[in-house]
Amino acid sequence: MKKNSFPRTEVAGISLPRMLIGTNWILGWSHRSPAADEMINTRNRNKEAIADIIEVFLSHDIDAVMAPVAQNPVVADGAKLAEDRTGKRVILIDTPIINVDDTTDARREAEATIKSSREIGAAFCMPHHSSVEQLVNKNKGVIERLPDYTSMIRANGMIPGLSAHMPELIVYSDEQGYDVETYIQIYNCMGYMMQVEIEYIHKVIWNAKKPVMTIKSMAAGRVTPFVGLSFSFATLRPCDMVTVGCFTPDEAREDIEIGLAALERRAPDLDGRSSPNKTAAMG
Repeated sequence: MKKNSFPRTEVAGISLPRMLIGTNWILGWSHRSPAADEMINTRNRNKEAIADIIEVFLSHDIDAVMAPVAQNPVVADGAKLAEDRTGKRVILIDTPIINVDDTTDARREAEATIKSSREIGAAFCMPHHSSVEQLVNKNKGVIERLPDYTSMIRANGMIPGLSAHMPELIVYSDEQGYDVETYIQIYNCMGYMMQVEIEYIHKVIWNAKKPVMTIKSMAAGRVTPFVGLSFSFATLRPCDMVTVGCFTPDEAREDIEIGLAALERRAPDLDGRSSPNKTAAMG
């Protein structure tokens, strides 16, 4: 691993950084307030702002972006601009919302959505949790008709994965041996948006047969990056990843340093926060 390059893992033969670029703070999904959503959209929902953020990550070879990309093509536009500026490739992890109704028309619509993921250049296609969770049958311990969609993804030359808020998606997929190469799972030190307690999700992740991409690592801004990222990297497996959302390029720089420090078991090299009257202890 070259100097300044973030540690990596591997999913289905593809090298991925252990820190992934999240997009809630690019696409206006703050999980905080309509005003915060509008603030994000005003600043970041354009290819230049997106490229500015991605370019910082690329400086440390953090080269994978997670988003519903095909349904928000401005992300792909920003990634392409960052590629042009740096000469580095960006790996797109698409999380499309698909129609999973059990009808011919719905199947045709799902196929078109998955094809759009391929056309926009996604390497991974991981149907959004809001779609896949409709297929979960807890009584039988199965995800009904999931192979229909993973086969569509394979037919379009992409790697299939599952986006999960519901931890049963991981458990059932592993038990049934579905064609799934990686998972997305909410995981943070607050238990924010997690459907069961932190300790159980930790067990689910550690028992997963495939690498897990964790999301909401800072509980949508409810904990600081130092707390959120230190917890995640300290408690995940070496094969797992942490998705990080940033509002500005400077936030990206800070998060990268905090993540590296957590993995290297050292203090992050950051300036202290501003205060109108710091105590002697804060310097």
